Amino acid sequence: MNVLYYFYLEVSARKCSNELRLNYRTVARRYSQFREAIIEYSEQEFKKLHGKLEADEAYFGGKRKGSRGRGAFNKQPVFGILERNGKVYTAVVEDVSAKTLFEHIKKKTRKGSVFYTDDFRSYKDLKQYGKHNKVLHSKTFGKGHNHINGIEGFWSYAKERFHKYHGIGKKNYLPYIKEMEFRFNNREQDVYPLLIKIIRRFAPKMN
Repeated sequence: MNVLYYFYLEVSARKCSNELRLNYRTVARRYSQFREAIIEYSEQEFKKLHGKLEADEAYFGGKRKGSRGRGAFNKQPVFGILERNGKVYTAVVEDVSAKTLFEHIKKKTRKGSVFYTDDFRSYKDLKQYGKHNKVLHSKTFGKGHNHINGIEGFWSYAKERFHKYHGIGKKNYLPYIKEMEFRFNNREQDVYPLLIKIIRRFAPKMN
């Protein structure tokens, strides 16, 4: 369980291999298996989000800073929905069109919830799923309950941790963002005992 403990501490695979004097590829493979087990666990335990929900997109990777669309050149879009005082759901997406985002909203939220988003055009028909409140960043950062501070806080939480990996290939964004989702959703507890249970259940045979 030494490698798992380093994973729990959010130590990079490179540093873990150096400190434990293990082959880097072996440790990297174990880390990958841990993340895949987390994905399976999260999918099985997921319950549709409801109540007051914040939805937003973020962009990961790439050297060029920018906003949505063309300004996000060479970056990976990730969609997120956060239940206030609850959990967050994330998805690596090909684009941020209304069709793409609504597929996740329909599958992962209960109809009739109250949605908070910015004024991005892809959300304009969100009222068909519940009440829709827009946060106009150009005029205000949100007043009272009308904000998306929760999901924006999660993006900051995830990106801060991504920095330690010094570059993640686009094909690997899903397991990494799902790891961040898992850690965030269980932030009020010591996740090490839970990780042990997850690995025993979903990755019992690791070579």
